[in-house]
Amino acid sequence: MKEFLADLAGLQSAADPVAVATLVRVEGSAPRLPGARLCCTRAGVIQGSVSAGCVENDVFERACQVLESGEPALVNYGIAKEEAFQVGLSCGGSIDVLIEPFQEGQLWGQLREAVAARHPVLLATVITPGGFLGKRLLLSADELVRDGFPETFESELKTVAQELMDAGSAARVQSFGSEGAGKGAGKELEVFLEPILPPRRLYIVGGNHIAIPLCQLAKRLGYFVGIIDPRSVFASRERFPDADELHCVWPEEFFHETKLDPYSCLVTLSHDMKFDVPALAHAMTSDTGYIGALGSRKTHAKRSEELRSQGFDDDALARIHSPIGLDLGGRAPEEIALSILSEMQAVRYGREAINLRERKAPIHHDG
Repeated sequence: MKEFLADLAGLQSAADPVAVATLVRVEGSAPRLPGARLCCTRAGVIQGSVSAGCVENDVFERACQVLESGEPALVNYGIAKEEAFQVGLSCGGSIDVLIEPFQEGQLWGQLREAVAARHPVLLATVITPGGFLGKRLLLSADELVRDGFPETFESELKTVAQELMDAGSAARVQSFGSEGAGKGAGKELEVFLEPILPPRRLYIVGGNHIAIPLCQLAKRLGYFVGIIDPRSVFASRERFPDADELHCVWPEEFFHETKLDPYSCLVTLSHDMKFDVPALAHAMTSDTGYIGALGSRKTHAKRSEELRSQGFDDDALARIHSPIGLDLGGRAPEEIALSILSEMQAVRYGREAINLRERKAPIHHDG
């Protein structure tokens, strides 16, 4: 969503009417996931994609028609079976795309503010019936902004929205009816529900040899990655060309200014108490989603002793994953990085039980 809003702002600056196409439903195989967006102007400036190129040309033509009429349209694209130049998907799936003229308003302004502040929200967009096509509602923990969305289904929507947000679920179409929400509820209203969650952030304390592949792998999974190490020889752009941020400062200085939230992860890799302990102490006073510390059980026992002396109890210390990572059996830096990222993902999706922590071998030795 952040990238889309940036693309949209760039097109709006050209003072040419903008149309937005949103992939709202996928059946079978398709190149993009629900929530993918494309925005364009009559002049032919296009940003984003809803199908990785399969139907974009037709989407643009229909977007021009939508800009002319001022009315939104829901368009289905299936597999192109007969004509060589027929518009369709080559992968055999089917998609529904909502194409509409973009109109600035309070809802979009609130959405921008939420994304900038890393506040999770849910964006609900009606796709049927046609009389409500494109009407929206934005729901956050403490605010609701309606843009034509029917009030009748508001309470049902709030219940489903909370479940989606808590689970970090992907965008999907949900049917709402007078008998309740669900697939068989009469389908009085079909709504595209889009949880918009803050991008995951990974902060790595200690720019050592394991941090390099960990940064690379995390970036491939869409993490925002920051490296914290007061030693400039370790926290260098040459070592971390993919990192979003490099902070050549002491961890306590960095975390004094930086808030960790449930969408943040902290990993300490330095093997140095004066680096690890302040970072871990800060993380344990926050609601960060994952805390991991490299080192053997002996090393972690020493860290824990120091943290206990600072007032942290066993419940707080239990939040630290150490020895870090799932026991995949590897010892190379790239393998250890993979095990760390695997554990982060397991925790993220509530699959931590597969870790079998009591059976973990202390593969991350000191040295």
